[in-house]
Amino acid sequence: MHLSKAEEHLMQHLWKLEKAFMKDILNSYSKPKPATTTVATLLKRMINKGFVAYTLYGKSREYYPLVRKKDYFSKHVKGLIQRFFDNSAPQFASFFTESTNLSKEELQDLRDLIDKQIKNR
Repeated sequence: MHLSKAEEHLMQHLWKLEKAFMKDILNSYSKPKPATTTVATLLKRMINKGFVAYTLYGKSREYYPLVRKKDYFSKHVKGLIQRFFDNSAPQFASFFTESTNLSKEELQDLRDLIDKQIKNR
């Protein structure tokens, strides 16, 4: 399953907060803040999708993510590579490095990361 843009935006706040009550979530948004009912609806959908859970304290709910940010984005990057690059990581890397205008320093940083992964395997 995937999240809508609005749900992903809310998840970004939850990942940062780790655990949060509704007021904490709303306070984490910059202005203009979404309506409480909008956030409540998004949270309900995300709970139904298995991305968020909550602990009940009286009438208050403390929400927390069930999916780690790294796991969520890793799955999406893998799907992107499968769908648009014929499941070829080198094709993806080629496209990424050629189309993003990376500086020489950023390319060197990528090379260093790749070299480190090669040594670790």
